[in-house]
Amino acid sequence: MLEYVLDDLDLVLTMSVNPGFGGQLFIPTTYPKVRRLRELLAGRGIEVSVDGGVKISNAGDLAAAGAQVLVAGSAIFEAADPAQAIRALRGASEVPN
Repeated sequence: MLEYVLDDLDLVLTMSVNPGFGGQLFIPTTYPKVRRLRELLAGRGIEVSVDGGVKISNAGDLAAAGAQVLVAGSAIFEAADPAQAIRALRGASEVPN
């Protein structure tokens, strides 16, 4: 479906939980979905964003799969130190060149 609107996009949001409420578990089939999106969007300057279940434990794998924007809610707002949680997520999602 995206192929028909590629020229109109600047970001594709991929849901990695069932939309509706926070704190859900991450759906692992998101990884191949993000990889396929990166292939489809190659060379177009369109960002891939992932929303839902994003945590320190999966941020690196999501970035390696091709996600450029990670939306994290519970991982930050339920943390004892939200600022530290943000730093940890940023560090975990850095992809080496």
